[in-house]
Amino acid sequence: MTGFTNFRKERSSIMLGRIGTTELLLILGIALLIFGPSKLPKLGKAIGQTIGNFKKSSAAAENGEAKQSSKNQEQ
Repeated sequence: MTGFTNFRKERSSIMLGRIGTTELLLILGIALLIFGPSKLPKLGKAIGQTIGNFKKSSAAAENGEAKQSSKNQEQ
C-alpha cells in the first residue's frame, strides 16, 4: 500500500506542482467571465461536493481492499 501512496503523491506533485498564483488567477478570471458572479458560488459548492464524494469513495474502496486481504490471509 505504501507504493500506491508514494505514486499518488508523486503524480499529484507533478500535476499541481507547476501551477502558480498567476495561473490560478487567470483560471478564476476566465471562470468569472464564463459563468458570471452569481453562478460561481454554486459551481464551487458543486465541485467541492464532488471532490468530497470522490475522496470518501476512494477511502471506502481502500478500506474494503484492506478488509478483503485480511480475510483472505485468515483463510
